[in-house]
Amino acid sequence: MTVPADVQAARDKLKARFENVRTGGKGTARRTKIAKHQNHGADDKQLQAQLKRLGVNSIPGIEEVNMFKEDGTVLHFSAPKVQASVAANTYVVSGNGENKRLEELLPGIINQLGPDNLVNLKRIAEGYAAASGGAAGAGKADAVADEDIPDLDANFEDVSKQ
Repeated sequence: MTVPADVQAARDKLKARFENVRTGGKGTARRTKIAKHQNHGADDKQLQAQLKRLGVNSIPGIEEVNMFKEDGTVLHFSAPKVQASVAANTYVVSGNGENKRLEELLPGIINQLGPDNLVNLKRIAEGYAAASGGAAGAGKADAVADEDIPDLDANFEDVSKQ
């Protein structure tokens, strides 16, 4: 019984793949799963130990944290855990952070903007002005139509009888 060449090539390729997964010599069981050694818990414990050594205190009641980047995006944390050590000038913000554009957080973020974000705010305003540029021409036509409407004085019925 002859095996076609492509089937034999596939069998040889498969055999070569399984040669490297044996834990011992020929005749031993194959390793079924590669064990990945991850110790995230130990990393977290070490981090907490270092933070404790710095003397950080938890700050309650912070609803959101926004970190402004130079490219105009914002790293936004909703309901983060914030810890601070003023003496060590260390602030720890932990939680789920999202990268958002500045436009997505407006207008609630305006009071947090500093002078360094003024350029980004101007860029956003120019974008809105350009988008509403066609609507500005329609606004002028509405102003002309408003001139036909008389101003109401003390008695509006006298004006309507004219």
